[in-house]
Amino acid sequence: MNIKSASFVISNKDINKCPVPDKPEYAFIGRSNVGKSSLINMLCNEKNLAKTSQRPGKTQLINHFVINSKTEDPWYLVDLPGYGFAKVPVKLKSKWMGFITSFLKNRQNLLCTFVLIDSRLEPQKIDLEFMEWLGENEIPFVIVFTKTDKLKSAEKKSFLENYKSEMLEVWEEMPTVFVSSAEKHEGKEELLSFISSVNEGW
Repeated sequence: MNIKSASFVISNKDINKCPVPDKPEYAFIGRSNVGKSSLINMLCNEKNLAKTSQRPGKTQLINHFVINSKTEDPWYLVDLPGYGFAKVPVKLKSKWMGFITSFLKNRQNLLCTFVLIDSRLEPQKIDLEFMEWLGENEIPFVIVFTKTDKLKSAEKKSFLENYKSEMLEVWEEMPTVFVSSAEKHEGKEELLSFISSVNEGW
């Protein structure tokens, strides 16, 4: 797949104000500071499509972008607020998770959620619990390990094996996994090919 255009559509926290669900849709979510905005910008060949920040918690709304709007196969990319250690009030975090879960459970054109995991960290309870919630609610998702350029080859292999072992204590089988680096453009072709293949069934 080639991304020829990527345009901002709307930001909001009300699922009823999201764009008409007439196109396939893919959501990106992860812990704060996981590299989500950088990954989105890399996929879309843009430097500032999604706002990057040194301050965790920058994304606070459901952000819709339309991809390849003037082609026969347009689709929506959705940038969701991060979760985890963002330095924001507890009440605000609660509101975030409220409209995020509502979006994930009720958006009928959402074909897959990309759960971003920082490859430099040991398995985090909040990530594992979030993926279990997705599974329990039958929400399709894949895992994208980010910042893999920070690891040596042996470290990357060890990390992936350890993470798989941790998840298989709960899961019967592993979800689909991608490895990525926004800095090195690693995983771009694989992620876009996956989206293209899922779009074919739309």
